[in-house]
Amino acid sequence: MKRFRLRVQVMVSIHNYQLYRHIEQPGWRLSWNWPGMEVIWDSRGAEATEQGDCKHVAGPKLPHCCERRPTMVDLPPSAPYTMQVTNCCRGGVLSSLTQNNATALGAFQMSVGSFKVARQGKVEPEKPWGFDLGVPGYTCSNATDVPPTRTKVDKRRYVQVLCNNAGPPPDFLLGLILDETMPAVLSCAGFATDLTSVCAVTWRVICSFSQYREAPAPSCCVSLSSFYNSTIVTCPKCSCACRSAPSSSRCVRQRSIILYSAFPGTDQSTVHALPGGDDDSAAPIVRCSDHMCPIRVHWHVKTNYRQYWRVKVTINNYNQVKNYSDWNLVMQHPNLQSLTQLFSVTYHPLIQYGTLNDTGMFWGVPNYNQMLLQDGNVQTEIVLKKDEGQFTFSQGWAFPRKIYFDGRECVMPPVDQYPFLPNGASATRWSFIAGSCLLLLLVLVLL
Repeated sequence: MKRFRLRVQVMVSIHNYQLYRHIEQPGWRLSWNWPGMEVIWDSRGAEATEQGDCKHVAGPKLPHCCERRPTMVDLPPSAPYTMQVTNCCRGGVLSSLTQNNATALGAFQMSVGSFKVARQGKVEPEKPWGFDLGVPGYTCSNATDVPPTRTKVDKRRYVQVLCNNAGPPPDFLLGLILDETMPAVLSCAGFATDLTSVCAVTWRVICSFSQYREAPAPSCCVSLSSFYNSTIVTCPKCSCACRSAPSSSRCVRQRSIILYSAFPGTDQSTVHALPGGDDDSAAPIVRCSDHMCPIRVHWHVKTNYRQYWRVKVTINNYNQVKNYSDWNLVMQHPNLQSLTQLFSVTYHPLIQYGTLNDTGMFWGVPNYNQMLLQDGNVQTEIVLKKDEGQFTFSQGWAFPRKIYFDGRECVMPPVDQYPFLPNGASATRWSFIAGSCLLLLLVLVLL
């Protein structure tokens, strides 16, 4: 196996194909292992976190990165225009596909030299390995070959880069993909010099998400209430952690005492600056509660009409040091297929199969409530039409089956604790009315 000094321009694209899970701050940190002594000479749209040891590289200009395992991070939106490429520079944040498919894509470009060649006859680089998205909960597969990248040039024509065994070398393409059910795309384009055989290559890597790999405990819980029952079913105790457990998050009883309980010896300006770091997420500090969850979702059956019924949903942020940008809520209920009206949020059905449409996604309105603030809340009301032959308030039917916040499943209360319809009280009421009518009739007869 020979090694060639092949330099290519690599265009990397990362697509988030997940419908309701986004990549939030501090964003993705894509890393991999080079198979040889590859170096990154230049980068646009992203930068390597470490330059590494470049003493083995001769020349007046040092490469951008000489690490055997580089880690690339997205540039911020304020990056100079000359350092940007299309779909770059969002600080590593990727929207979910449902909320905004235009910002569910990230990209950057690299100039890579000293690619190790895997085959003789055709200049095809050896695959990098050990890909990591740098986001908790994600694991990535190895790179696999897929058909070459196709580019649309007009309404009816597509072009793609193919192998060329003669003449001047064409653009060199490389592709990769990352995501949960489908990959995100890494595509690479560039020029090879002094070579007689160049072949376009596209690779794909799929990264899947697991909530159990992300964290050992849930991060949200659900509480329930209704107009027909005075019982308020709170989140199950220790839903996310127990207050006495050593591994539980720090908690405070009031926001004003964070300065003294969580950060003793610091002033207010220092504490307010803590959550704003770009490199690492702030350590969770939650409001003290029995469930110890950063997020609580409350479902309240509010009103009953002749043909409709109304639900109020409240999302409480108990995290004292984190804002949730572009939050979303996924709820499963059989009556969502008859959703008639909602307020202050955006809605999109997720699962539609025949007559089945019981899962919907809700998220905030831009420039209004798309950010769930620290120790704040977001509220909405939903009006649903009663489905004939299906709707009932009995046996807890009016409450959701499952709820997800930002793609993470929330802990539901036990079904036997749901606020049930007080059938006994209803029967007593009708007995009292019947007894009163009978007494009145008897008085009239006697008169």
